[in-house]
Amino acid sequence: MQLTQRHREYWRRTVRLTMLLLALWFVVTFVAMFFARELSAFNFFGWPVSFYIAAQGAPIVYVLVVWWYARRMRRLDREYDVAEEDA
Repeated sequence: MQLTQRHREYWRRTVRLTMLLLALWFVVTFVAMFFARELSAFNFFGWPVSFYIAAQGAPIVYVLVVWWYARRMRRLDREYDVAEEDA
C-alpha cells in the first residue's frame, strides 16, 4: 500500500504527540527523582517535597498523560477519518 501525504501527516502528528508525552514522562520519572536530595531541603506540611513528587505527583501526571493521549488521539483519528466505530 502506498502512503499518501495525508497518511504521512497523520503519522507525523501521532509520533510528535507520543514523543512529547514520553519526554514529559521522562522528566517526571527520572529528572525529578534525580534531584530528590536537593528537593528534600524543602518541606511541605512537614514532609520533604521529593516525597510528594514520588508519592502523589508522579502518579497523577501519569494518569494525565494517558488521558491526554487518548483524548488527542481520538480527535486526530476523527480528523483523519481513521476512527473506529463505537460498539
